Amino acid sequence: RLLEADSKSMRSMNGSRRNSGSSLVSSSSASSNLSHLEEDTWILWGRIVNEWDEWRKKKEKLLKELIRKGIPHHFRAIVWQLLCSATDMPVKNQYSELLKMSSPCEKLIRRDIARTYPEHEFFKGQDSLGQEVLFNAYSLVDREVGYCQGSAFIVGLLLMQMPEEEAFCVFVRLMQEYRLRELFKPSMAELGLCIYQFEYMLQEQLPELNIHFRSQSFLTSMYASSWFLTLFLTTFPLPVATRVFDIFMYEGLEIVFRVGMALLQFNQAELVQLDMEGMSQYFQKVIPHQFDSCPDKLILRAFQVKYNPKKMKSRLEKEYATIKNKEMEEQIEIKRLRTENRLLKQRIETLEKVS
Repeated sequence: RLLEADSKSMRSMNGSRRNSGSSLVSSSSASSNLSHLEEDTWILWGRIVNEWDEWRKKKEKLLKELIRKGIPHHFRAIVWQLLCSATDMPVKNQYSELLKMSSPCEKLIRRDIARTYPEHEFFKGQDSLGQEVLFNAYSLVDREVGYCQGSAFIVGLLLMQMPEEEAFCVFVRLMQEYRLRELFKPSMAELGLCIYQFEYMLQEQLPELNIHFRSQSFLTSMYASSWFLTLFLTTFPLPVATRVFDIFMYEGLEIVFRVGMALLQFNQAELVQLDMEGMSQYFQKVIPHQFDSCPDKLILRAFQVKYNPKKMKSRLEKEYATIKNKEMEEQIEIKRLRTENRLLKQRIETLEKVS
């Protein structure tokens, strides 16, 4: 109702309420205000889910704004499925059959699952089996990728929100449509590209910090690899990481670049004072808990970061491909020279024996 009264205003979502004739019941207590706010949110997201196609086509800008403010916990399962079009996938019917088959990655999966959210209540009991069987199933569907440890955190999060079959469908869709499959391939070439693109942003937007990192031999991959591979699920506590994941489901990997740069901007003054060891500790112990009480502050900062999708895609992807091709050519040339060298040695040895 608030939304219809003022479609440009998102006040109903951040707690501010106007005292007008069209507003809902005014309340003298903060707790009552909160319950009204929760009720408004519940009604609004219920409507979004029921009228999904219309919202995606006609109210896309407003939907994006609402997702950035956080999808309510009770709606996450269905909204994530709707966002990645995983509600009606043929692979869902294969799932029960896949569970009967054994995977070549079984031992590796079983070993790694214990390391995923070890403190979380949800995975202390039989639920941890859900991760194991789901990965077995995926490794059979996609034998090239098989299993990659970082993806266990993503699957773990999905299983906290929805049943196994649904989590499997969402995971398959994320791998296919969200660049994750390329990130998790054995070559990890896509991770290299993401690091290259992130380094460009760092050099352009935080040159002083970039110079400091270089002077300390503090490589981008040392702190940013896990950001891309686990979508901050191993960086932030779950309430903050899930907010980032909400946006990822709608806007893709761009949010990882934005949040990563926001963190560096926020901490630049402290980081330039530290050596390599100090920075490693700072990334592990300080950064993860800076936004525990105010994830909105992080999201707001992230969307102030300059991000040029055209430059990232056309120019930087081409540059990275050129560099990799050159490296490959150099490796081929080195192999050729080594082979020639070995053959020459053999000929010299043969001639020496003859003489």
